[in-house]
Amino acid sequence: MQRTHRRPKTLRTAFAIVLGALTTGVAAQVWQPPPETTPGLMPNPNVGQPLYETHCASCHGADLNGTEVAPPMLHKIYEPSHHSDAAFQMAVAQGVRAHHWQYGDMPPIEGLTPDQVAHITAYIRMHQRRVGIR
Repeated sequence: MQRTHRRPKTLRTAFAIVLGALTTGVAAQVWQPPPETTPGLMPNPNVGQPLYETHCASCHGADLNGTEVAPPMLHKIYEPSHHSDAAFQMAVAQGVRAHHWQYGDMPPIEGLTPDQVAHITAYIRMHQRRVGIR
């Protein structure tokens, strides 16, 4: 007599629901790795400042405190442990779906290289440290 082990129906159903939710999310969102910077690049906040002013300040504010159309960069949500430097690279290259704020989606920002984004990120991180965001 051979015994077969069967999971309870509720467990199988729960597993199917979770698996379906996970695979649906993966299929609906295409993930691309962040663009790579030049090997050995030392991101410089002084280089990042004019780049931020040109490409970011009109939405995120000259003082990095946000505007009516985009969130502040000087907010705990953007601390490095929650939004890594790679997240900034991906946001610029691919855009971002609204997920923390009600400002709407951020479009990709054209005309910036990964190295320039690294300099902008260094500029933002410098100001974050100044206000205690680590």
